Amino acid sequence: MSVNKDIKRVTTHVLQEMKSRGEKITMLTAYDFSMARILDEAGVDILLVGDSASNVMAGHETTLPITLDQMIYHGASVVRAVRRALIVVDLPFGSYQGNSRTALDSTIRIMKEAGAHAIKLEGGAEVQESIKRILSAGVPVMGHLGLTPQSIYKFGTYTVRAKEEAEAEKLLEDAELLQELGCFALVLEKIPAKLAKKVAEKLWIPVIGIGAGGGVDGQVLVTHDMLGITKDFQPRFLRRYLDLFDAIKGAVNQYIEDVRSRDFPNKKEQY
Repeated sequence: MSVNKDIKRVTTHVLQEMKSRGEKITMLTAYDFSMARILDEAGVDILLVGDSASNVMAGHETTLPITLDQMIYHGASVVRAVRRALIVVDLPFGSYQGNSRTALDSTIRIMKEAGAHAIKLEGGAEVQESIKRILSAGVPVMGHLGLTPQSIYKFGTYTVRAKEEAEAEKLLEDAELLQELGCFALVLEKIPAKLAKKVAEKLWIPVIGIGAGGGVDGQVLVTHDMLGITKDFQPRFLRRYLDLFDAIKGAVNQYIEDVRSRDFPNKKEQY
């Protein structure tokens, strides 16, 4: 039984209620109007306009190249499609680290120009000044710990994080700090399921996992991965619900054949 099926608009308060009632939260990525409309009508609770657009929409190897202007473009496209889901936009690399004033300026642009409902940023104690400043402007902040793709060159690998005791302890401390600062939710990426469950039980704010097991309050996947539009990304945590790559390719092959054989358009398909 869904506690929020009749909710006209998912808010941070609704998510908090879902956690307190033990109802799992669903989150997927969206970068464009057409896909966002489908995901919203399906009833996804949170749509993340992720900096993963750098990979799946623009073909970059990492999330680092995407700009603030590009994130605003993707965010605005999603906002125009959505009636119900909470829309969270990622602050891209370089738009918040090391300077809280820059972080606030970036956030204000996303909120005003894209019309987002909240922002997400990566990191713990090292970005707390930026988080405080953004929250002081009344903007909801979602945290992100564990594997933080914007720090890929520091880690040097996309492997599971926080397997060692020291890193696990730091992650736990950072999670509690983010809650204390006022973040409304937290994403945990690619960490041991046992640790993720411990974090979710310790915090009163919702914890969303990706490759973090089933003991958290909700799940997020990249939509293009989940629908099988991308083929070369195959981590253990990914469940493919469709194979759209081959389905779309097959449809396009059929279209090409029909045009070349003069089957399309037929007499009913012309004026």
